[in-house]
Amino acid sequence: MAETIVIIGASSDRRKFGNKAVRAYRELGWTVYPVHPKETEIEGLQVFRSIRDVPRPIQRVSLYVLPIVGMTLLDDIAAAKPEEVFFNPGSESPELVEKALAMGLNAAVACSIVDVGMTPGRFGAE
Repeated sequence: MAETIVIIGASSDRRKFGNKAVRAYRELGWTVYPVHPKETEIEGLQVFRSIRDVPRPIQRVSLYVLPIVGMTLLDDIAAAKPEEVFFNPGSESPELVEKALAMGLNAAVACSIVDVGMTPGRFGAE
């Protein structure tokens, strides 16, 4: 079974990290589930409005949203029971990470693209 990742804050803008993550994980063969409340398709993939709509199981969740938005999503993320949650630079705050850990989530504060051995700069806006 392929590894799965939910990218919350995925973007159709190829300059944004939420798009670079979609491309990086697809290139590595992961099953990618972009989540964005207004998009319908990103990089040829169906976009889900919420993590609640994403098929299970989920290995990884990667956030590209502001911490205040992340706070509103933690209950849904916890309910999805991912193996790990990445709070990428700019998506983290001490309060958000503390709450995620208190909820029993396996939280990492790091770039999820770098974690899989790639660099965001490799994925330009072309």
